[in-house]
Amino acid sequence: MPPGRAAEVPRFQAPTGGILDAAMRQAFDRDGVLVLEDFTPKDDCAALMDRARALVDGFDPAEVQSVFSSRTHAHSADEYFETSGDKIRFFLKEEAVDAQGRLNRDKTVAVNKIGHALHDLDPVFEAFSRRPALEQVVRALGMAQPLLLQSMYIFKQPGIGGEVVCHQDSTFLYTDPPSVVGLWFALEDATVENGCLWGLPGQHRAGLKSRYRRIDGGLAFEVYDRTPWPEEARVPLEVAAGTLIVLHGQFPHLSGVNRSPRSRHAYTLHVIDGAARYPADNWLVRDRDMPLRGFSANV
Repeated sequence: MPPGRAAEVPRFQAPTGGILDAAMRQAFDRDGVLVLEDFTPKDDCAALMDRARALVDGFDPAEVQSVFSSRTHAHSADEYFETSGDKIRFFLKEEAVDAQGRLNRDKTVAVNKIGHALHDLDPVFEAFSRRPALEQVVRALGMAQPLLLQSMYIFKQPGIGGEVVCHQDSTFLYTDPPSVVGLWFALEDATVENGCLWGLPGQHRAGLKSRYRRIDGGLAFEVYDRTPWPEEARVPLEVAAGTLIVLHGQFPHLSGVNRSPRSRHAYTLHVIDGAARYPADNWLVRDRDMPLRGFSANV
């Protein structure tokens, strides 16, 4: 295990305007994760949840039923998923679909996530995602030309909220050199019981274990290191609604199944540095008419 790993992840009160102080930057460098409490007002959390519900209300599951699984990655052969980088699309929970591909419950509790361009295509999510304080956060962490690459609304439905296995964001959103930063917003309280994030502080220094990319016309993993993560060292990131968790691209993290009666809604935004190269074989691609933009609506 790399030296300097923290026994637990410290918490910080959200800085005014997103301007990180030295202690916050040091914590991120050491642990690979930064927890900023009370970053998002509760009213803003509620507004995002209301907008997500409205989007689901307008979604017709009969049009396409794509199941997202971080364990089987069955969606890798799914064109609906593969071409979602510049669209708003809906992905279902594994346990919400029967053997014939039909929903076994109401769609409002069947959707696993919405992705992957909410921040560009929906005005409510765009306004939330392009707040100046978020730009201050990523620039304080060394990003020279921040570009908003991917967004996801994650429902973690009560009773069937699926497991997300241990992974690194740079596996899926790779740049050369690696630059991705994940911004994970708790819209509801996240606890061990309802499937909070868990992480391995300090293990971002161990390097990238794999890349998920386009290989021979499909999507697959290119594995560099098969050594298992020391998951006995993982720590829970239980946080209250309104908390922002900032994730280094190589920080290993996961979340468990939600068997509780309480949902755990979250919104994630991934930012890359435009100064780095974004390889053409990344899974997430965009139409040329929709280039990546920074935090300014016009840049």
